[in-house]
Amino acid sequence: MRSIKKTARIAGLLYLVIVFCGFFYLRYVPMKLIVPDNLSATIGNIRNSETLFRLSILVEIISDLFFLLLSLTLYKLFKTVDKACSLLMVIFVAVSIIVSFIDLQNKLAVLTLINKAANSKMFTPDNLKAQVSLYLDFYKNGILIGEIFWGLWLFPLGYLILKSGFLPKVLGVLLMAGCFGYLIDFIGSFLFPHYNETIISGYITFPASIGELCLCLWLLIFGVKTKEAQ
Repeated sequence: MRSIKKTARIAGLLYLVIVFCGFFYLRYVPMKLIVPDNLSATIGNIRNSETLFRLSILVEIISDLFFLLLSLTLYKLFKTVDKACSLLMVIFVAVSIIVSFIDLQNKLAVLTLINKAANSKMFTPDNLKAQVSLYLDFYKNGILIGEIFWGLWLFPLGYLILKSGFLPKVLGVLLMAGCFGYLIDFIGSFLFPHYNETIISGYITFPASIGELCLCLWLLIFGVKTKEAQ
């Protein structure tokens, strides 16, 4: 029983690290460095805050590694509930990490271009802006593809929570709803050019955000219900 509780708390701690890392590289750094519709300002910000940009790459790598550890820890926690479903959850996470590592090449390309442009006459300002813009768009597309698997892994996780009974069922419902929220967000962004300007884009992934944050805190603070886990 102590082993199950310890596994749950470890999962909560791993989840907390992922939450902070995700906020840093997906929200904080873009807010500081990326200026919409102004590539010159964006390039200047990256050049002047190169350490912050490099740190965002490192934090994303750490986040991916912790994500893999989280999925394996949750597999250990839920494998007696439904082994096949637990394995499916891990597979979705593994695919999302592969997508993320491939996508990181675009961030590294931006860094390389900006550094080379500073010491080379081969790059005109317009040429540099065009190439940086292209790689930043590639990176955004990679994040968009990653959303598919950020959503898909939540469905088996939500199902396992509902079936297990040793975690609040409302968390399972929120996570399963969050799965569809991510998928709808991907479809909307892919099919409709101005989707991100609509009200729905700001709220569609809200159930996933709330569900994941609450699950993280619940595992960290309360662990699992002893009787149901036994």
